[in-house]
Amino acid sequence: MLYHLYLYKAKEHFKSAKWATAMRILIFNWRDIKNPEAGGAEVHLHEVFRRIAPRAEVTLVSCRFKGCQKSETIDGIKVIRVGNRFLFNFAAFWHFVTRLKDDGFDIIVDDVSKVPLFTPLYVKNPLLAIIHHIHGKTLFKELPFPMALYVYYSERLMPIFYKKTPFVAGSKSTEEELIGMGIPGSNIANIRYAANHDGIASGSKSANPRVTYFGRVKRYKQLDHLIAAFKIVRENIPQAGLVIAGKGDDYVTLERLVKDWHLESSVELVGEVSEEEKVKLLQQAWVFVTTSMKEGWGITVLEANGCGTPAIAYDVPGLRDSIRDGETGLLVPSSDIEGLAEAIIKLLTDAELRERLGRNALDWASSFGWDRSAEEYMTVITGVINGE
Repeated sequence: MLYHLYLYKAKEHFKSAKWATAMRILIFNWRDIKNPEAGGAEVHLHEVFRRIAPRAEVTLVSCRFKGCQKSETIDGIKVIRVGNRFLFNFAAFWHFVTRLKDDGFDIIVDDVSKVPLFTPLYVKNPLLAIIHHIHGKTLFKELPFPMALYVYYSERLMPIFYKKTPFVAGSKSTEEELIGMGIPGSNIANIRYAANHDGIASGSKSANPRVTYFGRVKRYKQLDHLIAAFKIVRENIPQAGLVIAGKGDDYVTLERLVKDWHLESSVELVGEVSEEEKVKLLQQAWVFVTTSMKEGWGITVLEANGCGTPAIAYDVPGLRDSIRDGETGLLVPSSDIEGLAEAIIKLLTDAELRERLGRNALDWASSFGWDRSAEEYMTVITGVINGE
């Protein structure tokens, strides 16, 4: 498919009144933006399709969660919730074939963000798959072994069932992973992620050196590595502080490490924060650090960059795309805790380097926007519908 041609014509297609009134889009994703477990994949889906919703009818099928409504409209997206967090793949299939199959949708969008739904087996409409990253062995870090094995081998089956399906990947790393699995490169469009920059700008930094992480607090994020590296940083820069913020279920492990290493006076584990608090934390940070095993991209990196804060991360898929090594931040070999500590110390102590990377990071972040991403998605969707 000539995706590069589609993207070249993005503005013309997106402004088309014909498609604005005629197109009906059905999306499958395990979670919606209100799900307590929503992460970057759900932010991405919501930000893109809420911009498409005024020009098309957008319906999202996702799983139920405690206290949720069975259906509601969020920012123009009609959300239908079926099944639960463990069996959504079966519930989504059943709901589609019994309720939605004959509803005249122009295209089905399969957002492959958890267990693959294998929609090519039962969807006859034009189909587009979105993929953020291949979980691979990170699953065994996060899930009980039987569940991890189930998801791992489900991913391994994707090339068999999705081989003819057009894909959108959010980074070069993910595109390369798909090709490595056997998905033809000609079937893959690459549309960049973005970040919300409303209300975000570079702000005043904290008086003392501050390292900050914001994001999901999960085992595969390896925040124990960050605390171990910070222990070394603290020995070299006694006045340094570390802030870890975001929702997640791995705080107990981090609390134990902080206590065992006597870091209570310099490490803050603040939990979930509001948007306003997040922005303030990222603005005050001297450096943003993420130690994830891999990412689809790293939206929080762009959010930090939008506050004029350079980022440090492991050189892993996704993060090597969102961080330009030596320009907007620094990349460290994966699992090199001493190297991570050295990189943090370098940025905390070299004001000229830190300020240069911060300026570059701000420019880098400003080149990304959800409006542009939505335009490019609409163009690819139009091309898939037209069979181009």
